[in-house]
Amino acid sequence: MRTAFVGITGASGAPYTVRLVEALTQLEVEVEICASEMGEKVLAYELGGMSSKGLAERYGARRYAPDDLFAPPASGTSVPDATVIAPASVSTLARIATGAGTNLLHRVADVALKERRRLVLLEREMPYSRIHLENMLTVTEAGGIVISAAPGFYNHPQSVEDLVDFVVGKVLDAMGIEHDVTERWGHKRRERR
Repeated sequence: MRTAFVGITGASGAPYTVRLVEALTQLEVEVEICASEMGEKVLAYELGGMSSKGLAERYGARRYAPDDLFAPPASGTSVPDATVIAPASVSTLARIATGAGTNLLHRVADVALKERRRLVLLEREMPYSRIHLENMLTVTEAGGIVISAAPGFYNHPQSVEDLVDFVVGKVLDAMGIEHDVTERWGHKRRERR
């Protein structure tokens, strides 16, 4: 995997975003970031003023504005190897499921599906209505992968970071990226880097 696009929406879950970007860059994946207007607000609220610009600068990622439909990842000729929306709001899920996108995040997800590239949505909102479940099914049938931000406890987490790592590990697995972010069942616990 050479490139990954990370879309950030207005659902709660900014720590997942930061840890995912950190893990991807540690694994030498080129990261592209785009946050919706509400995604920016959630980053700032949950992480004490963090912005997508600050996140991109910290990890050497490219950053695109959500209204920049001329950005390279919006084209099938320049689509990233994997696209992840983390966290994914149910409204973003609906836009992707219906193909009725209005911003760069939606467009890149749509391009990932049409070009048969990996698309992973880290769905954070709950509980689910029938509409949400049908949208998840639609995205899955189109080739995307929907992951709930639901950490496991069999590895005996000791911190919030361990819980975040569990979910980020699942996202990296869905992207097809080898990693040691989290413990595998039956393996000795690893210390966080």
